[in-house]
Amino acid sequence: MSARPDTDVATGLPSPSDDVVHVDDLRMRYGTVDVLHGVSFRARRGEVLVVLGPNGAGKTTIIEILEGFRMRSAGTIEVLGQDPATADEAWRARIGVVLQSWRDHGKWRVRELLQHLGSFYAPYSTAARSRPLDTDDVVEMVRLREHADQRIATLSGGQRRRLDVAIGIIGRPELLFLDEPTAGFDPQARRDFHDLVHRLSDLEGTTILLTTHDLDEAEKLADRILILAGGRIVANGSADQLAREVSSRAEVRWMRGGSNFIHATDDAAGFVRNLLAHDDGEVTELEVRRASLEDTYMTLVQRHETGRRDETLAGFGGPTR
Repeated sequence: MSARPDTDVATGLPSPSDDVVHVDDLRMRYGTVDVLHGVSFRARRGEVLVVLGPNGAGKTTIIEILEGFRMRSAGTIEVLGQDPATADEAWRARIGVVLQSWRDHGKWRVRELLQHLGSFYAPYSTAARSRPLDTDDVVEMVRLREHADQRIATLSGGQRRRLDVAIGIIGRPELLFLDEPTAGFDPQARRDFHDLVHRLSDLEGTTILLTTHDLDEAEKLADRILILAGGRIVANGSADQLAREVSSRAEVRWMRGGSNFIHATDDAAGFVRNLLAHDDGEVTELEVRRASLEDTYMTLVQRHETGRRDETLAGFGGPTR
């Protein structure tokens, strides 16, 4: 991962100059239904921020508001220093978007479409960040070199998804939105995509906001994870921080003399030190396991849902915990 900016000693948050996205008390209402309730978070330069949540939690609504495609009901938002609701074309040239699916331009060839789309970014090139990226470089980055002169309509689903990613990055964005980007990817394509995300964040300083239902992918990619449930952020932190929030206990597994041993402890480091200090050389395997991101995610979402049910019961004079 790339080096992260220093935080403010008083607040523990990044200094404002490092904030690429700053959301405060975001609210969204459709008719009489509230779908976002006071959502607040920040995303820093070069950070990979993954947004998780069940269907209907509000993930897509948040992303569309940040992209400037949907108006919010209330709250303060700054994306790259501007309000997306009123931002201009120069601002839009600084962001990239990879939608869940995009099936237009079937008669175009891969390279010519990327060259055409890239030309729209050229007027917004600066000394600090030249635009667009070289077309052949992008084709290589998404592993489409062998298909560069192929008509888009003839691409497979996975190849078409790689092209979607290429379209999102051709303008060399400072902020990239990825909505379920690896849907339809085979394992090799998924690995290539993960390498590309790390390259963009580490070498280009690109901030990446990614939504996914693939918890393994989130754990591999995220610097920080937001878990959304019922239109509220119920957790915000690294995968390890969130696991510790759910449970401080870890499971230590080891093998000695051909036998397997398991021990649950709140102090894994201390237990392992003591184990090895008294080891007679027979410990041949050692593993420390904490709650997986899937365990953590399910626990936090269920806590939220249980709390909502308890609040409803309380409103009708029912029991609370």
